Amino acid sequence: PFFEQYLDFIVGILHGDFGTSYVTGNSITEEIKIRFPYTLRLAFIGVALSVFIGIPLGVYAATHQYTWKDNASIFLSLFCVSMPGFWFALMLVQLFSRKLGWLPSMGVEHWYSYILPCITVAVAEAASLARQSRSSMLEVIRQDYITTARAKGVKESRVIYKHALKNALIPTVTVIGMQMSMVMGGSVIIETIFSIPGLGAYMMAGINARDYPVINGCVLVLSLSICVMNLLVDIAYA
Repeated sequence: PFFEQYLDFIVGILHGDFGTSYVTGNSITEEIKIRFPYTLRLAFIGVALSVFIGIPLGVYAATHQYTWKDNASIFLSLFCVSMPGFWFALMLVQLFSRKLGWLPSMGVEHWYSYILPCITVAVAEAASLARQSRSSMLEVIRQDYITTARAKGVKESRVIYKHALKNALIPTVTVIGMQMSMVMGGSVIIETIFSIPGLGAYMMAGINARDYPVINGCVLVLSLSICVMNLLVDIAYA
């Protein structure tokens, strides 16, 4: 009966058993254990790169407000945010793999196989972070305590990076957590283009084959990952 099937499914999940694939007959739990690290590695490296690029760019734009440097930063951020990720990934493959032959276009056999996928992830996310960092910094540097610190003769670099950036990072941390969740949930496009055997590609294969236990398992693991990321963001506020 349906409800007995559902109860068995819930009990299995609580014991770490997501069932078996309709197509291959393999254990879904074992497949997820193999594939999940690829997705997590791609998301972590991509978001880490976006943090190292986006936050300094946003701070730089905020401290040079209404100058050509600020306008150039805003234009670059808008361009990268508007650019379709799949198109950018294909352009990277065309340039660095087919024309120059510097980097592989698919697979994850070597560490440098992650360069193109991670750059694809990082560029769009860095642009979003830059815009958020700029907005947050502009709000913070107008506060009275920043004016007081400057009046006391504190170095400008210390005012920006010691006093202002700390408070400006609070909303930015929220964006970083959301980006990590979105990259993990939307990794199917990047993993498909670069033939990465991650969780997104596994879920896509399950969707194409109507392999419902695989889809259920992947969605549950990704949902749990997003919940954990939200918890880590709350902890990071401190």
